[in-house]
Amino acid sequence: MSWGTELWDQFDNLEKHTQWGIDILEKYIKFVKERTEIELSYAKQLRNLSKKYQPKKNSKEEEEYKYTSCKAFISTLNEMNDYAGQHEVISENMASQIIVDLARYVQELKQERKSNFHDGRKAQQHIETCWKQLESSKRRFERDCKEADRAQQYFEKMDADINVTKADVEKARQQAQIRHQMAEDSKADYSSILQKFNHEQHEYYHTHIPNIFQKIQEMEERRIVRMGESMKTYAEVDRQVIPIIGKCLDGIVKAAESIDQKNDSQLVIEAYKSGFEPPGDIEFEDYTQPMKRTVSDNSLSNSRGEGKPDLKFGGKSKGKLWPFIKKNKSPKQQKEPLSHRFNEFMTSKPKIHCFRSLKRGGATPEDFSNLPPEQRRKKLQQKVDELNKEIQKEMDQRDAITKMKDVYLKNPQMGDPASLDHKLAEVSQNIEKLRLETQKFEAWLAEVEGRLPARNEQARRQSGLYDSQNPPTVNNCAQDRESSPDGSYTEEQNQESEVKVLATDFDDEFDDEEPLPAIGTCKALYTFEGQNEGTISVVEGETLYVIEEDKGDGWTRIRRNEDEEGYVPTSYVEVCLDKNAKGAKTYI
Repeated sequence: MSWGTELWDQFDNLEKHTQWGIDILEKYIKFVKERTEIELSYAKQLRNLSKKYQPKKNSKEEEEYKYTSCKAFISTLNEMNDYAGQHEVISENMASQIIVDLARYVQELKQERKSNFHDGRKAQQHIETCWKQLESSKRRFERDCKEADRAQQYFEKMDADINVTKADVEKARQQAQIRHQMAEDSKADYSSILQKFNHEQHEYYHTHIPNIFQKIQEMEERRIVRMGESMKTYAEVDRQVIPIIGKCLDGIVKAAESIDQKNDSQLVIEAYKSGFEPPGDIEFEDYTQPMKRTVSDNSLSNSRGEGKPDLKFGGKSKGKLWPFIKKNKSPKQQKEPLSHRFNEFMTSKPKIHCFRSLKRGGATPEDFSNLPPEQRRKKLQQKVDELNKEIQKEMDQRDAITKMKDVYLKNPQMGDPASLDHKLAEVSQNIEKLRLETQKFEAWLAEVEGRLPARNEQARRQSGLYDSQNPPTVNNCAQDRESSPDGSYTEEQNQESEVKVLATDFDDEFDDEEPLPAIGTCKALYTFEGQNEGTISVVEGETLYVIEEDKGDGWTRIRRNEDEEGYVPTSYVEVCLDKNAKGAKTYI
């Protein structure tokens, strides 16, 4: 099966067919190019979609993504981002392995086709020239034969005529011979050209055209094979990313399987648990008795003016039984049915107020006392963790400065060691402040968790430096709260009476203490102004008596004389214990 033998007379059709083949190849290239553009666009849209639904950093939405279902959703978004990356890989591989390769091959194919058909046209022109020569010699031979025949007839006519002279007859005879010779020459030339044409025609149809058409056939077959290979590459490019896409889908399935409804339910409890106890039973109120009824702490009709609530510290108030029920403002208003009360209990939100938040115009209290107990505990724990991280950071900085100072001491040419003393003291003071702050929040946390009394000596010392602007009566909102039937804490109490009660409590604590013996001496390294309750002022270089060691809270109890004693930061003094103590210790 050869185009040279089968299609020897279809030169024009083959030219059209090969051009059609190149057009098909270019159309396929255009198809792949548009496919790559679609893949890029699809990948871009997938990435934008994944980015759109990603939680914003440092936002409330990011905090809400702690649930396993939300984490699975985030994993799905990340997997979709990787999924989009695979479509970008498809686009890049198709562009490099198909489009660029085929575009270069099309240019080579066009040059080869042009060369082959140029040779074919040249062979056609040559055979056409030979044919024209043959036709010309044939016409000349035919003309010469006719001229010779006419000359012969004229000679015979002149020879038969008796009136013609002998000279005219001879002349006619010579003319007939010349014409006959010319016809013979034309015949020989025609025969030679005919043989040559037959040879050229044989070569044209059996050698030149078959060879040219064979090259064209091979060229077209290579084009077809190349197009088939490109289609295979097209499929392989997709097939190569299928395992990775499968892993992305497996990741989505794994994320979905990691969803734990029980864990999410527990997180909801931790997020919204208030820590309040459910309301107790409602006591029966007997209106048949003529005597004045006594309103119990559990009664819904308990009003603020019927008795002065007791102040209690460090414990839960037994009156916090209905923290969500609205109370009747008018004492004459008719009582609503219990079902209505229960509906209000289920639908209303707790209204928790704090004296400190009221003083600051609604700002969040430092001890988070405006929050329910459980939420307050979480916030305090979070604050303690943050402060511990800051302390660790400052300690690392102090260690780095200390090492640098040691280097300066060993190599004075590198720097002055004394230049780092100010920075080292500043960092130490920052650490001490952060520790005091941490201990303050830990005290509040301990109160919430019930580990410490409401206001012990340690808590008072911790709050001495930081709560000078806030009276002790409002330092812990949990101590100043009193329950009311509508769920909010009583705000109509006489605040002065609370201050008196707390002050009396603190005075009693100090009055009950017996003077402690001195266990050593200390020297003030820095000046400290003890402006707060329980602290004492010292001057740099002053020597005082130590009556109580630092118990880990950062404070040392000292005495100047029998009437003056108090607490100072341990980092502000150099303590030397006597021989009866466990050993001399130095705190800087």
